[in-house]
Amino acid sequence: MRRLAVFFTTVLLSTSLWAMHCPADMAKIDAMLQSNPPSDATVLERVQKLRAEGEELHKAGNHSQSVKVLGEALQLLEASE
Repeated sequence: MRRLAVFFTTVLLSTSLWAMHCPADMAKIDAMLQSNPPSDATVLERVQKLRAEGEELHKAGNHSQSVKVLGEALQLLEASE
């Protein structure tokens, strides 16, 4: 029983940590787009779509998927520098 309680506590804490990570990633993407947007229009469009998708996933409560999608957008931005 104790293991089960520890498991659920860990799951709840990790979910809230993911939730706090999403806005930080979105802010980082926004700052990078404003200060140094990709010169390739295709990359810019893809990053903007991923950023919007990440925000929707965050609002829907799917934080782990949101972090994954936003991470992909960040990787595209970093690769285009």
